Amino acid sequence: MSKRTIPPSTFLAPLPAALVTCQDKESRPNIITLAWTGIVCSDPPMAGISIRPSRYSHGLIRNSGEFALNIPPADLVMKVDLCGTLSGRDVDKFAVTGLTPLPAREISTPLIGECGVNIECRVTEVVPLGVHDLFLGEILATHIDEEAFSEDGTILIQRINPLGYIPMDKSYRAMGDALGSYGYSRKNRG
Repeated sequence: MSKRTIPPSTFLAPLPAALVTCQDKESRPNIITLAWTGIVCSDPPMAGISIRPSRYSHGLIRNSGEFALNIPPADLVMKVDLCGTLSGRDVDKFAVTGLTPLPAREISTPLIGECGVNIECRVTEVVPLGVHDLFLGEILATHIDEEAFSEDGTILIQRINPLGYIPMDKSYRAMGDALGSYGYSRKNRG
């Protein structure tokens, strides 16, 4: 099998297309679209988001010490893109997009009602990496749409229908059908 070596790159895909909420000192909320995000520890549960210091949300999160990760469904792709192309310095993204701010339980930053998953985080550390700073946040609460649960309490991710992002071609993608589940290869080894 032949391979081509390319310069070091961010060729990890898909990534979540997340809407991160934050707010200023006067409690005016903002939304930033991020793909540089993920779960970084399971105990304690922690998430990480990377933001360029020049971005408006960077200062808001640094000053408030909190943020919420909101996982949008694929049908919000236009609003997700819009939040990534406008600056909260200039516009109220909740007003422009029609997204619904909901109160959080553990932080003062609002959640986004239309998102199937909302994760409340308190910043524990900010790590300068280069052109981005990594905000590490302890997960304080997770909210999942009631419709995502089956009768037996299982979360059916297809009901959330999370949106993905592919950095190489800057495309948004629906996550698609499940192909297997953790440990299924051992059950089917024959």
